[in-house]
Amino acid sequence: MVVGSCYVSLAVRGSESLKDKRRVVKSLIERVKNRYNVSVAEVDHQDNRRLAGIGLAVVAGDGDFAREVLEEVVRFIECDEEAEMLDYRVELL
Repeated sequence: MVVGSCYVSLAVRGSESLKDKRRVVKSLIERVKNRYNVSVAEVDHQDNRRLAGIGLAVVAGDGDFAREVLEEVVRFIECDEEAEMLDYRVELL
């Protein structure tokens, strides 16, 4: 069993308030949950209207598969119109 985790740092474009930011982040999280079989949550910068930190996790029988799933999710997030990916890191346990 392999547990893959990923931390994604985002800049939220055009966010003028925490309400704007939460709308963008919540929408992104729901789209990721609906499209991929991963756990995802906002884990950092909750009180900053321009930044967001999202954590992802996947459990798999194979490390290559876990990494592939997380990299695919990262590519999906990179294409988001309302958030700019600043950085990400993937770890396998």
